[in-house]
Amino acid sequence: MSKRITKAVIPAAGLGTRFLPATKAMPKEMLPVVDRPAIQYVVEEAVAAGLHDVLMITGRNKNALENHFDRMFELEVLLKEKGDRTKLAKVNESTDLADMHYVRQGDPRGLGHAILRAKMHVGREPFAVLLGDDIIDERDPLLDKMIDEQEKRNTSVVALLEVEPSQIHLYGAAAVEKTDDPDVVRITGLVEKPDEADAPSNLAIIGRYVLRPEVFDVLEHTEPGKGDEIQLTDALQEMAVTPEETGGVYGVIFRGRRYDTGDRLDYIKAIIQLAVDREDLGPDLRPWLRDFIHTLD
Repeated sequence: MSKRITKAVIPAAGLGTRFLPATKAMPKEMLPVVDRPAIQYVVEEAVAAGLHDVLMITGRNKNALENHFDRMFELEVLLKEKGDRTKLAKVNESTDLADMHYVRQGDPRGLGHAILRAKMHVGREPFAVLLGDDIIDERDPLLDKMIDEQEKRNTSVVALLEVEPSQIHLYGAAAVEKTDDPDVVRITGLVEKPDEADAPSNLAIIGRYVLRPEVFDVLEHTEPGKGDEIQLTDALQEMAVTPEETGGVYGVIFRGRRYDTGDRLDYIKAIIQLAVDREDLGPDLRPWLRDFIHTLD
């Protein structure tokens, strides 16, 4: 039997320019979503799927990421002295989540280049990639299904989401063939951010991948694409058309709740959507929202 996947790679080297000036001195991944930084949701998702070995690809001015998942002795001592066990547990929650590792990307040469920086840590075994801009609701597990499909088919797997055709230019789009599972497709081609007229489908790649290690071999000779960056989509396109060498690429169609924190408006929506379902916030927030909406008229 093949070994269960245990390693997750989280690229977190982006500058977050869409959130300036908030991200001038703070990593965009540390922006709070209710009361946790966005990056913590992603690490928690990885751990819930059994991925306890987490490698974060960082860059300059990203020290706050490492600090968040490290011990903070002064704060712990202060909370212990105050007897505030509830807040102490919240502080320690991120510290004890996973076995965290970090490597810098250096030159910002795209997502494919960032993932290539994980080669030494990952080795020759399958691994997962989680992008920090996408938060997947914990009530709608996605990674477990993707890992199961990777093990079952010995292939690389990407997460797909049906979007409005007018929005497909914001994503990588997949050309697909059906399989015996209505939620799983075989990918025959990929296009990075196509025009609506040129898109092979309205199935968009979202920020979850479970990849065979052959992706590193492909990325090493992938030429820069859109934006003069090494695109992961271009490498996956090559893998999709060379299944005899790389195992091919399949897609899991996600039909659950996803929150986009990479755009200012969607970030605000994500906070509201998550907060209204919280037991500690929802009962007071929902009636306030109803009253506030009436004032907009």
